[in-house]
Amino acid sequence: MNIKKLLSILFHRTVMVAVLIILQAAILLVVMGSFSAYFVYFYWICFAVSIFAVLWIVGRQTDPGYKIAWIIPILIFPVFGGMVYLLFGGNRLSGRQRRKMQGIDRKMVEVLQSDFKAERLSGFGADAVNQARYLEQYARCPVYTNTATEYFSLGDYAFPRMLRELRRAERYIFLEYFIISPGVFWDSIVEVLKEKKAAGVDVRVLYDDVGCLNTLPANFARSFEEQTGIPCCAFNRFRPILAIRMNNRDHRKLCIIDGHTAFTGGINLADEYINRKLRFGHWKDSAILVKGEAAWSMTVMFLTMWGYVRDMEEDYDRFRPTRMPHEAELGRGFYVQPYVDNPLDNEAVGETVYLNLIYKAKRYIYIMTPYLIISDSVNTALCNAAKAGVDVRIMTPHIPDKKLVFELTRAHYQPLLEAGVQIYEYTPGFVHAKNFVVDDIFGTVGSVNLDYRSMFLHFENGVCMCNDPTLLDVKADFLASQEVCQPVTLAQCSQRSWPRRLLRSLLRILAPLL
Repeated sequence: MNIKKLLSILFHRTVMVAVLIILQAAILLVVMGSFSAYFVYFYWICFAVSIFAVLWIVGRQTDPGYKIAWIIPILIFPVFGGMVYLLFGGNRLSGRQRRKMQGIDRKMVEVLQSDFKAERLSGFGADAVNQARYLEQYARCPVYTNTATEYFSLGDYAFPRMLRELRRAERYIFLEYFIISPGVFWDSIVEVLKEKKAAGVDVRVLYDDVGCLNTLPANFARSFEEQTGIPCCAFNRFRPILAIRMNNRDHRKLCIIDGHTAFTGGINLADEYINRKLRFGHWKDSAILVKGEAAWSMTVMFLTMWGYVRDMEEDYDRFRPTRMPHEAELGRGFYVQPYVDNPLDNEAVGETVYLNLIYKAKRYIYIMTPYLIISDSVNTALCNAAKAGVDVRIMTPHIPDKKLVFELTRAHYQPLLEAGVQIYEYTPGFVHAKNFVVDDIFGTVGSVNLDYRSMFLHFENGVCMCNDPTLLDVKADFLASQEVCQPVTLAQCSQRSWPRRLLRSLLRILAPLL
């Protein structure tokens, strides 16, 4: 290894962050050691803090599994457990941040209220109306009928289409992604962004700082804006300090063009998502293109988050689409409803959407997910559906991106298999798609994983569909991918050694914290 490469590793952002955190922890231990004579007082203060933390957790309106995952380590380690929760647990905001975050919901209602029309969908049936009404009332996301969709079964297919649509932009391009990484995918998009910026198009880029911890330098937003003139900012800048902080990330994926065209799904702007860079075998991901009225709702999603991060007000009316693409006319006869999940409003929208889809199923439920770390509510719903005769199938990766998380995913297999759920592992590589399709009638494609972080801690988004022909493409993709999958059997789960069973039991208890 040459000196230049060694230095680049030693001074990499991730290494520097780890060193700073270790250094702070060491200083804290030294300070604590210097007060050893007062240990008794210190112990009882920490014990009181832990009791307070447990009472606080019990009283919170959150998932029971998340409560248990914190209460157990706090009671086992009362000296530090409560302190750790105060530092890293929950979703605490300052008064100013809370007011700004509440402004996102208010602004969405203000801008989109004229689009709310769930009650006008009576022709779709009660199930469709109820789902649409829930998202309108609790996620502030309208339902649309004049919208066409197109499904991409791989990032490889979505990539060229994204470039084509970006080149058609006339007024603005907005990008919001969890991960951005230099390479063929991102560099190709940047070239288009530069061209459009020079032509007078309003271009903006928003990314999650923790998501890009290993892929972008700490000052990327500022340097990118200086070099290209394109406004760019990071959500929730990561600072390597042991202090109270938000435990939330912007996991959304949005590519918005002129308010009438939008992409979302599981794809981030990095080369592994289009299989130009192999990390965990073949990368199986998905995306959906939305053309028509529903894309305006996704535009508002971006603008509200941009306003929060930039601390600025926008005149939303100037971004309204001036025309609709001809494809929008194909969207009659079914509905499309983009939605967002704000983890700070005590409403688990992502989980509720999935639960509603499971409860609606009469014939089948097909699910693609990279992680299967589910709450008791989702586990019970899936098991009950399978026991009632619904064909429930779940596809997960066979080659993991994180070994510990993969072990936790497999720890959730046995109770599902015992209830009759079929589980398939994608043998060519890693599944990153987040798709549900139910009975050829309902479905969703988006960014929401079947894990605690996505359903309770992250900002997420997706697109719900009812009677949309695109759902048949989602179904066909699942069945085609199943052909190269390895079915998981109950016997395989039962043959595990007792140390692995013990590990999985422990992981399931702590799942909400991972």
